[in-house]
Amino acid sequence: MADVMGREEIPALFEAVAEIFEEKKEELCAMDANMGDGDLGLTMCRGYGALPNLLRQYLETEDIGKMLRKAGMDMAFVVPSTMGTLMASGLMAAGKALKGKAELGSAELCAYLTVFAQGIAERGKCERGDRTILDALGVAAERAEETCAADPDTGLAEIMEAAIAGARDGVEATKAMLPKFGKAVVFSAKAKGIPDQGAVAGLYLLEGMNRYISART
Repeated sequence: MADVMGREEIPALFEAVAEIFEEKKEELCAMDANMGDGDLGLTMCRGYGALPNLLRQYLETEDIGKMLRKAGMDMAFVVPSTMGTLMASGLMAAGKALKGKAELGSAELCAYLTVFAQGIAERGKCERGDRTILDALGVAAERAEETCAADPDTGLAEIMEAAIAGARDGVEATKAMLPKFGKAVVFSAKAKGIPDQGAVAGLYLLEGMNRYISART
């Protein structure tokens, strides 16, 4: 039997993400206070805390892509900050890529991770090496795609494990990067040897998704 996730599971998937951001809220805020506004943990909690119910509004569509796109549009109003806008943009981009899909299998999960990262890159006008969340999510998507290409029947949990391993490598790499965006540029001298807080948030996002996916297998 194929390892697939039905559309009715998508809100629960992001409830697990909301749960991990609630746990990591203070840590992310403390990291962000050293390099920015100090509200990163609050932003991620607010956005992903709202997302499950935003998704539930569109369950009747029987279309995961439409659910994600519309919920992403709603999320942009819930968290109109820079990071909130990036997360919403990633969701909307992934929604367009998954248009018409009623289930999320291995190929769809890989597509989600890849296009989510691309949506962030396009909206934020950033690329890997700029010391942002993309440095975690970009590597994660790449590793997920490699895993799918090696074995199209790879399960969802195995894909997420590969993505998380990639994100951890991406977070580690940010320790040698200097920030290029936002208030963090002012504090760039403090960045050396410290992981980017956005990249860490990206890692926690994936760990939250995997918390749900690994529990269902």
